[in-house]
Amino acid sequence: MSGHLELLDFTGSDRATPFIMNCAVILLLTSSCFTSSALYIPNRAVTSKLKYLLEPPVYAEVVARRGQNATLPCILRTKPRHYKVKWTKLEPENVGRENIIMISNAQAFKPYGHLGARASLRRSHSMDASLQIRRLLLDDGGKYRCELVNGIEDESVVITLRIEGVVFPYQSEDGRYRLTFHEAKEICAEQDGILASYHQLYRAWTEGLDWCNAGWLQDGTVHYPIIQPRPACGGELLPGIRSYGAKDKNQDRFDAFCFTSQTSGSVSFVSGSFSFEQAGHACQRQGAELALVGHLYSAWRFQNYDQCDGGWLRDGSVRFPISNPRELCGGIPEAGVRSFGFPNKMKPLFGAYCYM
Repeated sequence: MSGHLELLDFTGSDRATPFIMNCAVILLLTSSCFTSSALYIPNRAVTSKLKYLLEPPVYAEVVARRGQNATLPCILRTKPRHYKVKWTKLEPENVGRENIIMISNAQAFKPYGHLGARASLRRSHSMDASLQIRRLLLDDGGKYRCELVNGIEDESVVITLRIEGVVFPYQSEDGRYRLTFHEAKEICAEQDGILASYHQLYRAWTEGLDWCNAGWLQDGTVHYPIIQPRPACGGELLPGIRSYGAKDKNQDRFDAFCFTSQTSGSVSFVSGSFSFEQAGHACQRQGAELALVGHLYSAWRFQNYDQCDGGWLRDGSVRFPISNPRELCGGIPEAGVRSFGFPNKMKPLFGAYCYM
């Protein structure tokens, strides 16, 4: 590995202490990302109440990645004489006006809002009211309702759109637990991500994420995932998601759990012993720029990127991705993105991870 620096362990103590290696352990998974392979889990209790909409889409899950297109299924069983179909995104914290995406009838449709601009009806046949969303964004994930509006006989089905991605913990350059909710939200955006949802953190935990620092989630609650219980991380409690509940978004300070998905660009490594400024110039000579933390996690997650060399990133941190764990690359048996924290930017010790 180019350069040497003592690694830090932020595992629950108030101060950083010497440690062999600090990393977020996230095991790889395989999962279909094609919308044609949506998983349908019918709810039999609801089935008997549906007169106009087909039962299979009830509680379906559609999985896709950022930048892809997705189709959310909604099929009419029969057509009433006069009806409209209304698509709505169900926002957990939404109050007041509905987040309407589209309203349509047999002849035309009208889009609404930022999602409506990227949405259309599939209409592969006369009974098809499925919603197509183009160029998915990170925050497009969630629950969507297809509602048939027919006077007093309105009925609806709900479909979940899951953006396939990776959750990564993020700590301020100033140290542990320095971010308000709003700062955490901003810092995730700066690293090509968004604050993770509880469901995304839970899925990451089932895939191997074990992290002993509490972080903000997008709903304003604070949690941390533990697979191997230890004294500093919940004591003798069973493995699971530790919760601090809802905290004051303006006053309380924690770390952040960010979420990102595949990117349109690629990450490459430039070998050398660079200071932070020199690393930026090295990327510019390649026609690129220093990668963000989210870029590196995305490359590790979706391209199995593996590079056993510490390299500067745009936030001033030094990290390296390992998909094939080995003794000389951190000595940790799990795959993950290893971190040196935030070294002195003036010291020429590391290579550069570039993005273009």
